[in-house]
Amino acid sequence: METNEFLKTIGIENNNQKISQKRFQDNSQYRFEVPGIQKPSAMRALIDATDKYEVEVHRVTQTKGIMLLTDSEILQMADIAKDAQIELFLSVGPRATYDTSASARTEEGKRIGYRLRGYDNLIYGIEEVKRAVELGIKGIVIYDEGLLWVLGKMRKKGEIPGDVHFKVSAHTGHGNPASAKLLEEIGADSFNPVRDLQIPMIASIRNAINISIDLHTENPKSSGGFIRHYEVPDIIKYAAPVYLKTGGAVAGHHGWDTTEKQAEERIRQVSLVQSMINRYFDDAVMSKRGASDLAIPE
Repeated sequence: METNEFLKTIGIENNNQKISQKRFQDNSQYRFEVPGIQKPSAMRALIDATDKYEVEVHRVTQTKGIMLLTDSEILQMADIAKDAQIELFLSVGPRATYDTSASARTEEGKRIGYRLRGYDNLIYGIEEVKRAVELGIKGIVIYDEGLLWVLGKMRKKGEIPGDVHFKVSAHTGHGNPASAKLLEEIGADSFNPVRDLQIPMIASIRNAINISIDLHTENPKSSGGFIRHYEVPDIIKYAAPVYLKTGGAVAGHHGWDTTEKQAEERIRQVSLVQSMINRYFDDAVMSKRGASDLAIPE
């Protein structure tokens, strides 16, 4: 059997021009995600700015780590998200760049990314997730495939509530349909591939999986600084259901501590992307806030 024929038998097909017919549960094609909102004050400013610019945001992600937030700060952010009827995703903190790894600081060692090192850090990561869930958080950003596998097992066995969503970060470095399918099978509810994939590459991933794909519409300088606003209509066509991850160019790097002013600037970028959609793909269907499948805190 030829390789491409075998890949078809396991659900991976090279049909890169196929417009996606897949949708979110509310039959919408796209949602907006704003990353890098690290504290309550920035989150309040962001929500206020959505009214100013008359745009919708469906997900906010905190990227520095749960361990760097107090219980009070988590509860405040959860309340803000609940009132706004949007998702709040917090990220796992005890990763290689936070522990004693010297390798993670070198050019060669950077390949470890934000993964976990050793048994203890795996335990710390699980405990971090459990703490967030106990405080009502329903969305977790994951940087380590092994941790995802364990958390998926825990969710199946009822150790973690079934409505907790796991989002795999772009920092895991995945960008092909086989990797995407593996992540879906071990528990991912949302997948952020590497940032610079071309539209046919994105389409090949969408053909292989059913979970939502999260794609950057622009990036900080530390990850290339490129802007894809004009590509967004095609991203929606070929990647739906898709989260448009917008506002990244405001940040200097991953884990950027967004100020209140910068939170508003991120929403301004959402408005720019929305204007591109309105102009070039006005038939595209966006979710409304409060959709039933959103990971809204309790």
